[in-house]
Amino acid sequence: MNRPVEEMKQPYARRWWALLVLCLSLLIIVMANTALTVAAPDMTKDLGLSSSDLQWVIDGYTVPYAALMLLLGAIGDKYSRRGALVLGLVVFGAGSVAGSLVDSSGGVIAARAVMGFGAAMIMPATLSLLAATFPRAERAKAIVLWTATAGLAIAAGPLVAGALLEDHGWASTFLINVPIVVIAIVGAFVLVPPSKAGHSNRIDYVGGALSVVWTGALVYMIIQGPHFGWDAKAISAAVVAGVGLLAFVAWELRHPHPILNVRRFLDRRFAGSNLAVALFFLAVFGAFYYLTQHLQFVLGYNPLETGVRMLPLAGAVFVGSALTGYLTPRIGMKITVSAGMVAGTVALALLTRVDASSSYGDFVAPLIILGLAIGLALSPCTDAIMGAFPESELGVGGAVNDTSLELGGSLGIAILGSVLASSYSSKLSDAAAASGAKLPDGTLDTAQDSVGAGYAVAQGIGDKAHEVAGQAAKATSPEQAAQLKGQAEQLAQGAGKMADAVGSAFSDAVAHTSLVGAAILGVGTVVVAVLLPRKSASVAAAAANTAVPEGADADAGVREREPQR
Repeated sequence: MNRPVEEMKQPYARRWWALLVLCLSLLIIVMANTALTVAAPDMTKDLGLSSSDLQWVIDGYTVPYAALMLLLGAIGDKYSRRGALVLGLVVFGAGSVAGSLVDSSGGVIAARAVMGFGAAMIMPATLSLLAATFPRAERAKAIVLWTATAGLAIAAGPLVAGALLEDHGWASTFLINVPIVVIAIVGAFVLVPPSKAGHSNRIDYVGGALSVVWTGALVYMIIQGPHFGWDAKAISAAVVAGVGLLAFVAWELRHPHPILNVRRFLDRRFAGSNLAVALFFLAVFGAFYYLTQHLQFVLGYNPLETGVRMLPLAGAVFVGSALTGYLTPRIGMKITVSAGMVAGTVALALLTRVDASSSYGDFVAPLIILGLAIGLALSPCTDAIMGAFPESELGVGGAVNDTSLELGGSLGIAILGSVLASSYSSKLSDAAAASGAKLPDGTLDTAQDSVGAGYAVAQGIGDKAHEVAGQAAKATSPEQAAQLKGQAEQLAQGAGKMADAVGSAFSDAVAHTSLVGAAILGVGTVVVAVLLPRKSASVAAAAANTAVPEGADADAGVREREPQR
């Protein structure tokens, strides 16, 4: 497909097939994060990863992904949005191949960083190509499907990874990306029309560089501080992020053609939409982080079984997305988004009832409600964010939406993950003391590191009990046999009590963390509801966006228009 979409007099005939390619590209870059939560235990065992190593294996993808999207989105706008998509897919695929071949923590982290670089090109390109290819009358429907794909990817990642880990090693979770990348590249050339901005303004590379600095430093601080302590690295990153953000805003306010017109954030609809996206993914990624651990470690499901049990979330996202297409035009964006955020808060509040006796059935309703909430809230917000940008800056618009998403997800894992770790450590100490278990020296400190480490300690004590029991069977005297048998029984009891204490402590920590998440999302819901304009303002903005005379240049009415203030 070689004809640029900007030269087409009529809507592109195969635009829905093109959307399939864009959604496929989105699917793999979101799954790259969620699949790793299931593959992490095997990777940790095989590569001997420390908790620090594992954290950076996960977040080595996040830092370049979040930091580079704005600059790469602007470059894609100017030169080629489809070119950015294809190049991003090539880089992402190369990083996936490298990740499957390396055998060290440093190698996996580097491969994940390369994948993050590719994803930073892919993510804004999918939204900008969607917005450029679809007429405004159909754009909201296309964005609904785009959002639903993101929700599906969140739940599909563990399912696919779990299926692969049944018969293959963790490297397969990297390699599975390669055939999908090849299909997406071919589909991009065959089905997706070329597109780029209609102006020849020079790119604001200084603003772009400043955005990389402050966003990258902020994400690094979010990761480093809560997980590894507020040391010199975390504090330095915080200072760099603050200074970089101030410099970025000052530069963009004075530049004649800024990479991002920061005055757009004075528009309540635009600011409220970005805040809603960030808060939602803070809640979703944070909850996903501890729910997958609870299903695997406490309830004992294997990776595939864990993935299957996350499917209600994916199905509910599709239902919620379908509802938003019906509700938003009738009751307005403000009510639809606010209802979605209230539902998300309710879902997290329901998780506060989790305890040591909870079964999977106690998680089904929160998962379904959370999925419905994602579908209800995110599609209107993404549509509003994209609608705030002229046709020449669609890549930047997609990057702004995706940066809000990624910053929210990073904050969710950092904040709620930190609360989870602190709560688990404290509650495990109390539970172990209440159980009266006699533990070998140092084992409690090790068990407090994570729920996985806690069960590993319990398993280790159990293995020691079997070893001592074997020695008792081979003892040469009745006295020695009785002594060893007593030790074995004591160790076996300690292993059982330790496992019970770990499960109880982590369940209580999940409930406590869910309460914190519900409080954050609940306060955010009130703020977003205040920021978003009433239905009349939303409808007026939508009408202004579509009011282009028949036969006129569709870009002319929006190219230079600033958002409503």
